[in-house]
Amino acid sequence: MEWYDADGYSLGRLLCTRALALVYLVAFLVALNQFRALLGSTGLTPIPRFLKATSFGLAPSVFHLRYSDRLFAAVAGLGAVLAAATALGVTDRLPLIASMLVWFLLWLLYLSIVNVGQVWYSFGWESLLLETGFLAIFLGNADTAPPLLVLILLRWLLFRLEFGAGLIKMRGDRCWRDLTCLYYHHETQPMPGPLSWYFHHLPRPLHRVEVAGNHVTQLVVPFFLFAPQPIAGIAASIMIVTQLWLVVSGNFSWLNWLAIVLGLSVIPDSWWERLLPLEPGPGYGTTPTVFVAVVVALTGTVAVLSYLPVRNMLSHRQAMNASFNRWHFVNTYGAFGSITRHRHEVIVEGTSDREVGPGTVWREYEFKGKPGDVRRRPRQYAPYHLRLDWLMWFAALSPDYARSWFGRLLEKLLTNDEHVTALLRRNPFPDAPPRWVRARYFSYRYTTWRERRETGAWWVREYITDYMRPVALAERDAE
Repeated sequence: MEWYDADGYSLGRLLCTRALALVYLVAFLVALNQFRALLGSTGLTPIPRFLKATSFGLAPSVFHLRYSDRLFAAVAGLGAVLAAATALGVTDRLPLIASMLVWFLLWLLYLSIVNVGQVWYSFGWESLLLETGFLAIFLGNADTAPPLLVLILLRWLLFRLEFGAGLIKMRGDRCWRDLTCLYYHHETQPMPGPLSWYFHHLPRPLHRVEVAGNHVTQLVVPFFLFAPQPIAGIAASIMIVTQLWLVVSGNFSWLNWLAIVLGLSVIPDSWWERLLPLEPGPGYGTTPTVFVAVVVALTGTVAVLSYLPVRNMLSHRQAMNASFNRWHFVNTYGAFGSITRHRHEVIVEGTSDREVGPGTVWREYEFKGKPGDVRRRPRQYAPYHLRLDWLMWFAALSPDYARSWFGRLLEKLLTNDEHVTALLRRNPFPDAPPRWVRARYFSYRYTTWRERRETGAWWVREYITDYMRPVALAERDAE
């Protein structure tokens, strides 16, 4: 079937699937390491409580059959094992049906986690991983030629990801249109990286060039993904380079890495042979007719389901990162339609003093990723996702974002809950829990070059107001 087989993309498929498996591995490890504190039976937003209020139809998940923390750990652990095996090439060597089954299980297991993940899993890159992972089921194994239709579907996904993000910017904050958004973004983004301070201090004309280049990459270049080679490969390469620029300038979980994964599938083998010591396989067997029929049906389904994402992209009321079905398939994407001009942080503190007063000595909890100590340089965590740190950024935007979990977080700190404190960089009360905890609201800005030299600090912060008054367990019990 010459029309079906995509000759010259075996290395692109290999790199794409292996890289995708690594992203899956990170995602399952994040779930395994953080779920007890965030979602476990005694977590901040317990899954059992969520399941009682939600039907399978609204949130398809294997956990509707039964839930326990041990079962969740088993699901995340199995996903991590399957992802690791796939990254090592084991899945690719299995018979076609078995290879497809492994990819299906990866998708099903992660879907089950996302759909009970509540606010902690409300990010666009969750849907992007699920949609990419579902398409990977149909990419075939080492014995089958890369399916042309599935490669086109991957390009269509990359198109929606980039073009949707470009449109939401042009329709959103005015600073995207006057090319000034990067005057603020590197300083106010959810979780700065180790180089973000330096990016922020680049000359402003260069910031304007960055924004203009972003618009070209997201609004013009995606159309060339569907052109013949080498044009499609050049378009994908531009996107990959742009995404790598974003990787080194901030921490956006695996969003940028998934865009790179999709771009890898567009690069032809002839390019990879010049860059890497890789060679295409010895050849393929005959593609099963049933597999061809399934891929054709998949393509038709994506075409039908694309109606709502396309309508959304063309709408003046374009939604960001929206899923139109509970299976997170054929979604719409886009982020940072608006840019905050000033950074605020919620700082959590505790004290062992029996009573709270003017002389109370407060000690600060330090989070792993979000800014706190002004002398601490931001770290690189992506593609690992610090979910609590990200939600603390949203909490600083508005208390409404934290209404369902912030009070319970303070309660957990008052008991030195081992699962919650494990998500922190520093617990100032390692031996005995504090008697009181509170949260305060600060403004943060980067130091200037001069301030950095004189003080060694990366940030300057100023107290604004109380975010939550001091609370103690006895007081909470009385309420």
